[in-house]
Amino acid sequence: MRLACLDLEGVLIPEIWIAVAEATGIEGLRRTTRDEPDYDALMRYRLDLLERNGLTLSKIQQVIGTLAPMPGAVEMVDWLRQRFQVVILSDTFYEFGMPFMAKLGHPTLLCHQLVVRDDRIVDYALRLPDQKRAAVKRFHELNFSVIAAGDSYNDTAMLGEADAGILFRPPAKVIAEFPQYPVVTDYAGLRDAFEQADASI
Repeated sequence: MRLACLDLEGVLIPEIWIAVAEATGIEGLRRTTRDEPDYDALMRYRLDLLERNGLTLSKIQQVIGTLAPMPGAVEMVDWLRQRFQVVILSDTFYEFGMPFMAKLGHPTLLCHQLVVRDDRIVDYALRLPDQKRAAVKRFHELNFSVIAAGDSYNDTAMLGEADAGILFRPPAKVIAEFPQYPVVTDYAGLRDAFEQADASI
């Protein structure tokens, strides 16, 4: 049995923090895992911005409520589910990601949680350090083969652990630093890459 493990933001849905930056005018929130490989440093930076600007969870969730999966994403998930079991491995948070799961046909989402007090995001709790790679490793221990796709620095360990890894619309510096992974820029290319990987493992 094959598993398809996908990142969420940048692969199936828009980057949530960028959408929040655009809605609030807090330009610093445009910084994502496509820019910063150190996830804890990125989150500490974000938490500081939220505190300084008085931005609450409910305000962020209002922005999330206006967002939809990227064009073609729902069809991509449907296509994958006919051929694989689909798991979303994301460094987002359930408080952000779950509203999208109904829109995507309820794939399994494994991600992190926020620590919230009085509607203020005060911290975050990792499910597990390096959880994307760790999840793929555990899937292998259960005798699953895994094809993984992601777009950012925080996906590369997952791609390396998988039987086959695919970069989807990554920034140029990620392409340069990880030339071992095929790069695709649209869902037709992603389907082709999954089919090629499936035939090779």
